[in-house]
Amino acid sequence: MPQPPRAKAIAVLGTASDVGKSLLVTGLCRLMRRAGLRVAPFKAQNMSNNAAVTPEGGEIGRAQALQAQACGIEPHVDMNPILLKPESDERSQVVVQGRVWGRADAAAYHGRTTEFFQYAQDSYARLAQQYEVIVLEGAGSAAEMNLRDRDFVNWPMVHYADAPVLLVADIDRGGVFAQVLGTLDLLAPEDRRRVTGIVINKFRGRSELFADGRAFLEQRSGIAVL
Repeated sequence: MPQPPRAKAIAVLGTASDVGKSLLVTGLCRLMRRAGLRVAPFKAQNMSNNAAVTPEGGEIGRAQALQAQACGIEPHVDMNPILLKPESDERSQVVVQGRVWGRADAAAYHGRTTEFFQYAQDSYARLAQQYEVIVLEGAGSAAEMNLRDRDFVNWPMVHYADAPVLLVADIDRGGVFAQVLGTLDLLAPEDRRRVTGIVINKFRGRSELFADGRAFLEQRSGIAVL
């Protein structure tokens, strides 16, 4: 596997879908921009009909366009090289680097993930030549065991970018301890070693009220709760 230029990278992966990865990436992008860094967002594959149009006329996920705005830069198709736009429960339009590639059901798409991963690597490498830091966003859960052999959005991109990982969980839906510890338990050892921080997201209240929960997670996982 070709290695990317050595831009620094950090990845935000989740214990599930809708835990708030996109907004956390947006916030990190703005913090880094305020710190004077040239930073860009990246999500290898997004699934959304809520697309944004880049200045050159390509389509990407609207979340990546918002993240680019937080970075103070124009959105570009390399920030979201694969966009799936669902047309039914079983079929999606596939947009590759901003242009319609075709249509595919899940089986057909999964049969070509090696090809799509190459597009993602190419896009990431171009961004890594232009920026100092890339903030990667994962998709769904970091521990979808039935998809692990054909998922290129999460761990394959993390390893390609040589990125440390923030694991995000959503306390609002309940079961946050099982979310975090269960996800970590299912990870391969080389993946788990990359998790350098845990984020308990959507916490509505005073953080000191979760002090015992934070201590429990840190003691059981050996990873800091940020």
